[in-house]
Amino acid sequence: MTEQRTRRIDVPVLARVEGEGALEVTIRDGRIAHLALRIFEPPRLFERFLVGHHYSELPDLVARICGICPVAYQMSALDAIERLFAPDRQSPPARWVQRMRRLFYCGEWMQSHALHIHLLAAPDFLGFDSAPAMAARYGAELRRGLALQALGNRIISLFGARSVHPVGARAGGFRRAPSLQQAGALAAQAEQAVPAAEDLVRWTAALPLPAHPQQFNCVSLRHPAEYPMIGERIVAESGLDISVDDFEDHITEFQVPHSTALHALLEGKPYLVGPLARLNLNLDRLHPGVKALLAELDIEFPSHDMYHSIVARAVEILQALLEAREILADYAPQEPAHIDLQPRAGIARGASEAPRGLLWHRYDLDSAGIIAHARIVPPTSQNQPRIEADLADALVGVGLDEDEATLRHAGEMVIRNYDPCISCATHFLRLTLDR
Repeated sequence: MTEQRTRRIDVPVLARVEGEGALEVTIRDGRIAHLALRIFEPPRLFERFLVGHHYSELPDLVARICGICPVAYQMSALDAIERLFAPDRQSPPARWVQRMRRLFYCGEWMQSHALHIHLLAAPDFLGFDSAPAMAARYGAELRRGLALQALGNRIISLFGARSVHPVGARAGGFRRAPSLQQAGALAAQAEQAVPAAEDLVRWTAALPLPAHPQQFNCVSLRHPAEYPMIGERIVAESGLDISVDDFEDHITEFQVPHSTALHALLEGKPYLVGPLARLNLNLDRLHPGVKALLAELDIEFPSHDMYHSIVARAVEILQALLEAREILADYAPQEPAHIDLQPRAGIARGASEAPRGLLWHRYDLDSAGIIAHARIVPPTSQNQPRIEADLADALVGVGLDEDEATLRHAGEMVIRNYDPCISCATHFLRLTLDR
């Protein structure tokens, strides 16, 4: 009888990710017998907190879900509410609101992606334990990244009054319109930052990225004319093309024993959301300036190598900056900075593209606009099965007989590559009491 040999590897705390999680791997007879990305943060109950609140309170409440991407939570919530209340989204005031919200979102993509590239991901590819350790050799690159992040924060603050948990968004638009002078000053800064964003794309494309192509199904929003930030259609490489209203008919969330974050499957299978998925599905929607720069690079998109996600994030920084520059250059304030809404009972569904991927919201409201039920599906929970599949594939590729430090590092690199927001993904499914 062959003796079974079992090795168990635990990564107690995953460094350089938002939130706390652990990777648990059991190796038996040279094969992975068990792998689990454990998320053990306490359930946050934020969906339940929303019940009983008026729809007008949603922007300020959901912004607190995530300190890194509060705009995404606000925009998904407001898109849901406004689709239900059905304002004239083609009127001049409504078009102004949608354009300014796109500017608002550009700031968030810039700050979040810049943070991830420089402080979380780049050290992995350059052989450093942390961004501070990189500083001696790559100080100019880090300063460039932090400057782009700071510009993104200033764009958020233009409409949000502050960059963390901004308070400027409201149902129907914004609480106020920035002055022409404020927008003009920021337009000049955006213009000056374009060469830095272009250099960042070139720098990430030249990084010594491992080659690890895989098979996975990309999912993102699709807009009729724009690179997707807010939209009404969800598409996938598998051929899926549905309204955001039909999300629950195709994507199923479920609880696993090892995580307080729900997992999600599309038609019973894992899928990918996030910058690489968006780029793969929307290359034809990129800004002409981005297309021109991509034509110079050796890395081609679409790509099914997750390590190219760092390049995709840099591409989206440039996309967001070029759009922000154009919107700011053409800015004219509008007063009031919102359109009036008339609440009605029904189910409100909406979605936007958070920096980490598709963020879907559902709210059941009564005729007074009071929330009776809320459901939020963040990108990290959607990516969970894909992350675990990627981990298993990557560890086998590295070699299961490698020492624990090597396997641990390989596992952390894979997880960080998805930029998981673990805190945002922690839900509470049910409570069972035994008295």
